[in-house]
Amino acid sequence: MTTTETNCGCPEGRGMSRRNLLRGAVATGLTAGLTTASGVELAFGAAAGTGTLVVLSLHGGMDGLSVVVPNGDAHYLTSRPNIGVQASVTKKIDAMFGLHPAMKPIFGLWDAGSMAAVQAVGQDDPSRSHFAAQEAMERAAPGSGLRTGWIDRTLGGLGNPGGLTATQVGAGSQMPTSMNGNNLKFAISTIAGVKLDGSGAQVPLSGWKSALKASRAGTPATVWQPLTAGFQAVGNLSTLAKQTDDPAQYGYPDTTLGHALHDVARLIKADLGLSVATVDQGDWDMHAGLGKPDAGWMYKQLTELSTALAAFAKHLGDAGMKRTTLVTLSEFGRRIDENGSGGLDHGHGNAVLLLGGGLKKGVHGTWPGLAAQDRVDGDLAGTTDYRSIVAEVLKKRCGVSSTTNIFPGFKPKTVGLFA
Repeated sequence: MTTTETNCGCPEGRGMSRRNLLRGAVATGLTAGLTTASGVELAFGAAAGTGTLVVLSLHGGMDGLSVVVPNGDAHYLTSRPNIGVQASVTKKIDAMFGLHPAMKPIFGLWDAGSMAAVQAVGQDDPSRSHFAAQEAMERAAPGSGLRTGWIDRTLGGLGNPGGLTATQVGAGSQMPTSMNGNNLKFAISTIAGVKLDGSGAQVPLSGWKSALKASRAGTPATVWQPLTAGFQAVGNLSTLAKQTDDPAQYGYPDTTLGHALHDVARLIKADLGLSVATVDQGDWDMHAGLGKPDAGWMYKQLTELSTALAAFAKHLGDAGMKRTTLVTLSEFGRRIDENGSGGLDHGHGNAVLLLGGGLKKGVHGTWPGLAAQDRVDGDLAGTTDYRSIVAEVLKKRCGVSSTTNIFPGFKPKTVGLFA
């Protein structure tokens, strides 16, 4: 059997190269006792959470005013005479808000109480730099010297269960900043792509058992735990990969996002102890050519997103939805006023979408208004800190009792997301 170089989200730091025995995976943790693809039995316990939080990062700065449309604010359409979404084509939520027509695939979920939104969401010390804003959002510790991410700190609060408890899923996957730190986590491009590199016939099974045992003797846990976790996770995922599950039967789009959410749903349904999953979707940086309500860039993006979310809900079914909450986060929103290129430049306040069980449907948060005097440097004000949303979901869905150490120096406000 040969080894393969892969990025390791290990305690030594994100992106450090480590020689290990995995292809298509990044491992830094322990999982529940199972058998690997090579038959090596491993028995390390992992505490299971009460449910799963799925963080869907919409990279590039999604325009929340095009998604959860404030038609009840007279300044909306006057600020966007060419790209604004008319109230007549939205799905009306209440006197102020409606959903973009491209989100039709999830209208039924909204009516059923399986979706909600928060409008005017922001973060401390907002930046219009993609990198700085994303880094700050994933670190979630403004004003501190902490370099760990909020998901890593969540794992510490859960007793560092390890393994697949926190997993990044998606093509070209690498650990996000939110997973930086010493606690154990995992990342995969696809379930099918995780495998031992080489044939089991090249090295006898007894040889691998001896090697694993020897790797622990007199060796720091930071060295042998990732290797052990890798074998365990490969066993979990190899077994799962053998089970036929066509994403088309649920209606997933044939895209990177569709495949990633399909894999996340499979992990949830397999009861492998997944507490937090992270998934990415890019291409939201619409400086020019955003398009019209019935066609164009935004319409295409929202159609893909909504189709994937609808399929994810169908795939999970009632039982899976009851213990899952998906939250969309984007590093910042866009300017209120359209620019001369039919697009929107970097802004501040944004919309967050939620999907899952037990939600209180509707648009939550405090609407600040779009009048000139209500804006912050010309942007939508952020009246709800995104950490309050995440904190509420962590407590409800993942069994977290306190977020004091997850979001240091921050006292979350109740958003009222759950019924």
